[in-house]
This record gives sequence, C-alpha cells and structure tokens, in this order.
Amino acid sequence: MFKNFPGYSVLEKIQKNKSHKRERKLPLNAIKLIFIAVISMVVAMLPTESFGIEGLTVVHQRIIALFVFAALMWLTEAMPSWVTSMIVVTIMLFTVSTSSFSFLRPEGNVGLVPFKSIFACFSNPTIMLFIGGFVLAIGLTKVKLDVALARVLLKPFGTRSEVVLLGFILVTAIFSAFVSNTATAAMMLAFLTPVLRSLPADGKGRIALALAIPVGANLGGMITPIGTPPNMIALDYLASQDMGISFVDWTIKMAPFVIVLLVLAWLLLRFMFPFKQKNIKIEIEGNIRWDFKTWSVVVAFVVTIFMWMFGTDMWGIDTNVVAMIPIAIFCATGILTRRDLEEINWSVLWMVAGGFALGVALNYKGEGSQSLSSLIVESVPFGNFSPLVVMILAGLICFGFSNFISHSAATSLLVPVLGVVASGLGTALDGVGGPQAMLVGIAIASSVSMILPISTPPNAIAHSTGFIEQKDMMKVGIIIGLLGLVLGYAMLIFIGF
Repeated sequence: MFKNFPGYSVLEKIQKNKSHKRERKLPLNAIKLIFIAVISMVVAMLPTESFGIEGLTVVHQRIIALFVFAALMWLTEAMPSWVTSMIVVTIMLFTVSTSSFSFLRPEGNVGLVPFKSIFACFSNPTIMLFIGGFVLAIGLTKVKLDVALARVLLKPFGTRSEVVLLGFILVTAIFSAFVSNTATAAMMLAFLTPVLRSLPADGKGRIALALAIPVGANLGGMITPIGTPPNMIALDYLASQDMGISFVDWTIKMAPFVIVLLVLAWLLLRFMFPFKQKNIKIEIEGNIRWDFKTWSVVVAFVVTIFMWMFGTDMWGIDTNVVAMIPIAIFCATGILTRRDLEEINWSVLWMVAGGFALGVALNYKGEGSQSLSSLIVESVPFGNFSPLVVMILAGLICFGFSNFISHSAATSLLVPVLGVVASGLGTALDGVGGPQAMLVGIAIASSVSMILPISTPPNAIAHSTGFIEQKDMMKVGIIIGLLGLVLGYAMLIFIGF
C-alpha cells in the first residue's frame, strides 16, 4: 500500500508470505483452473433450452457461463481476485460485446453488450470515489497527519488498560471509515507493537489489544460509503437502479449501529481476555510539521468530508464528483507525485471493475432482446418466496463466503444476483426495508466476516504479531459476526434505508 505510513514493513511481510504460499499452490491452482474452465465451457455449450428460461439467447448463455467462471474462480481463489476480473472482462469483450469475433455474433447482433459500456466500468464514478479515498489516505500519511490524529484521539483514553483497549478499537474504526482498513490496521499495529511486547507474557490482555485492531478496522469500514469496497459495490448497483443512497444518509444510519457493535466487541474482548496489568502507557513518536503542504491536506480533508456529507443536499453535487477535490488539490500542490499514484491499490480497483462489468452484462437490454436479469425474474417465481427468509439466507451465504474469499469478490458475486431477486420480489420487500435493505445487508455481512486470519487483511496483519492463536480469532469472529448480522438486519428491517 503506502510506503510512507507506519507499519508498511508489516504489510510488506504479509504480501511476501502470500506470494510464497501462492507459489507453493501452483500445481493445485492449475488443476482448479482446468476444472473451472471445463465447467464453464460445458455451461456455454449446453442447449439453450436446458436452462428453462424462456427467451434466453446464445449471448445470455455466454454471460451465464462467464458468471459461473467468475464465481468459481473467486470462490476457489485459483488466481488472485483482480486477475479473475481482468480475465472475465477480456473474455466478455471478445465473446458478448459489439466488438466480439464476427463468427460469434448472433444474427442482427441481438443482445450484444456495447463494448464501450464494458470499458466504462474502469472509469465508473464509483471507481473515482475509491481513488479519491486512496488519495486522501496518501495525503494524510505523507504529512504525518495520521500519526498526529492518532496521538490526539488516543490521549483522552488515559492509561487504564480496559479504557486504552476501547480507545484502540474506536480510533481504528474512525480511521477505517475514511482510510483503507488494511492501511489503518498496519498503522495502528505499528503504534501498538511496543505495548504488546511490554505486557506480561502470561496475561491475556495483549490478545485483546491485538484483536482490537482487526475488529476496529473491519467494523469501522461500515461507517461511511468509502470505508470499504463492499459498501461502494452495493451503492453502485443501487444507483444504477435509481435507488441511490447519499453519503450522509448512509453515515447517519450506519454510525449508531457500528458504535453499538464496537462497544459490544469491547465488552467481549474484556471478558474473554482480561488484563493482568492495570495500566498501559502509549507513546506515539513522530512530530508533524505545519507547513503549506500540511495545511493543504487539512483543508482538502475537511472540505472533502464536508462536501460528501452535505454537498448533495446543498448544491446538488454528486458524492463521486466530490472525490476529485483531494486529487486536484494534491496534484496542484505537489503532495501527490507520480510515485504515489503507483502505490494506489490498483488491484482492488480492477477487481471491483470486473464485478461492475458482470453487472452491466446481466442488466443490459439490447434492441430486440430483454436483459438476462429480467428473463431470470420472469422465469423464477420469486413472489412465492418469503422476503425475510431470502434476506437472511443471502446474509448468511455472504458471511460464509466472505470468511474464505475476498470481501470484494463475495460482494461482486452476490450483489448482481440479489439485484435480480429484489426485482422479482418487487413490493413484497417493502415490509422488510425494500431492495436497499437486501443489498446493504450484503455489505454488512461481508464486513462482519472476520473468523480466520485469511478472512481480511487486518486479520492477517494482527495474526502476524504471533500474539493471537487462530482459535481465539475464530471465537471472537463468530460471536461478533453473528451479533453484527442480527443487529444489522434488525436495523435494516425496522429502520430501513
């Protein structure tokens, strides 16, 4: 991620370990890839009538095969998620777009997706929102404003062990609401590592403190739309269906829910891992220099957050457009350099763009043909299903997937499918929060998935300290995950979005 912030060395070590593991799994991944390719080819070559969907075209069938390919690749992790997205987009351009091979095009080009619409996914407004968030994080770390903020925010929590634990959870959550949760976890762990080493080896307090980082980072990302990729994936789909949720509406609804969850997590960690040492002293080194660049970052940060919160209602400025403010200011002032642009997490952006491309293909309605999503809605009697049962099952499936695969991949996979289901259920969803509740529920389910070290990068970073055993992470992850699902869906059903 960003080489300027504290804790980069931890991240670098994690990435190297992941690379080594992938190298060891190459033969197995090759077998997975061959198996998935065969399954996808079979789906693509089956008689169209075998799907039982009236009006299905050969282009629709290829899109289904691509969806199966993406789903299996993301679930098995035969390749990194962003690589899968790039493969899917490339195959889509050559097989189902208006620029596909001429011998693959149906008569009259019926149902082919405009290739420009697929390419547009890489410059989707939500992608710019991602980049704006990444650039803000770069600015904060370059002028050491993140260190200064951490020092100021942690100071009110004093030295009492249990209160310091609460401080780390809350401060990590605040940072994670605006900065990548991976970067946040690495930064906070850099501040915490000296403390962990100073605590008694036979006490459980350091387990609680080490777990405070992934808990705060994973849950804090739900507070704002830019906090974590699943939020933006769900919001993008809703916006494409004219059901968009504003930055301020999201934050107002999510903040109280997340605060309650964070407090419950704190109580749980206190109970499961009591401190042997009553007092802890936190010393965060590093002084901020208040020069022109620092003030530029402060102004950009304040203006951007203000515009995200109130710009839409006051002046009608879209949230995604606001993301250009820090980019323009940091470029103009020299804060953002060419090297910094190289450090943006482009793999996440490509991964998300691939998910958007699948959504475009599923929902595209060409001349003389219906969209694949509308055909599925017509062929499956969704009206006979209980909306509440569908929502809960969707949340549990997402929770299960997200503990083993990328949260972004799980959300990209499930959001288009649930969008189709939501269309089929229609007004039946009104009694349980509407379509927004169903899709926002997926973002919540993915964010509270933190059972294993592989579930999220913050989990992996915390586990790398050596102070946490996998069984401890599993206990905490299961309890917080289930609490998050119950409280999250209760909020969505009774309060709505």
